[in-house]
Amino acid sequence: MGNLFCCVQVDQSTVAIKETFGKFEDVLEPGCHFLPWCLGQQVAGYLSLRLQQLDVRCETKTKDNVFVNVVASIQYRALANNANDAFYKLSNTRSQIQAYVFDVIRASVPKLILDDVFEQKNEIAKAVEEELEKAMSAYGFEIVQTLIVDIEPDEHVKRAMNEINAAARMRLAANEKAEAEKILQIKRAEGEAEAKYLSGLGIARQRQAIVDGLRDSVLGFSVNVPGTTAKDVMDMVLVTQYFDTMKEIGASSKSSAVFIPHGPGAVRDVATQIRDGLLQGSFAGQS
Repeated sequence: MGNLFCCVQVDQSTVAIKETFGKFEDVLEPGCHFLPWCLGQQVAGYLSLRLQQLDVRCETKTKDNVFVNVVASIQYRALANNANDAFYKLSNTRSQIQAYVFDVIRASVPKLILDDVFEQKNEIAKAVEEELEKAMSAYGFEIVQTLIVDIEPDEHVKRAMNEINAAARMRLAANEKAEAEKILQIKRAEGEAEAKYLSGLGIARQRQAIVDGLRDSVLGFSVNVPGTTAKDVMDMVLVTQYFDTMKEIGASSKSSAVFIPHGPGAVRDVATQIRDGLLQGSFAGQS
């Protein structure tokens, strides 16, 4: 119907290529245009000015001989001022862009090892974008953005990389666990040493208190009972403690059988041994 009345509608974000008898004449902006077909004027075609995206998957090999699939996403659009170049100079825009992407990726990736490919993907994308910009600007297209959206090594390579990463993490975890156990053992040893030190202080103070109590008892008895010596009082105290100990052993229901020499001579020997031990403890406490 539009051709019958010589009217043509051009949609928004689109331009139309106007020809007269097959020769380019003008670029028609969005809106309604009068094209008398009887004068040889017609629309040769339409060109979208919208942003378009092309995903290109390129297989190549890295410097360390690992085959990878690099996926590049190219965002481009036709320029309204150069719409005639974009329409007439290229027959297949997407194939042309794909060829340039293949060329740049297969020239850049083989210079890098696999790890560097992942680290330098932005540099690869920039190189692709610069090359496309130089090439496509002559055809009336603008390269808006170039992204390396994915790098896919072979499945066996990915599995090996995951195993290496897992082994490294397990090794780090083992080191941390060993370090924690080491610190725990050190703290436990320090605690045991401190406990033994405090226990030794307690035992030393206990023995010193016993010696001080015996000394006070001997001195008090010697003063209150004239004619007795300190040795007599000590023997009597030790014998009394000896019999008290025997009584406690006999009264205990859980005590085992104890065989010790018993008699007047044995009591004197026990008293001598206890007195010598207490005197040695007294000298040690004073030093």
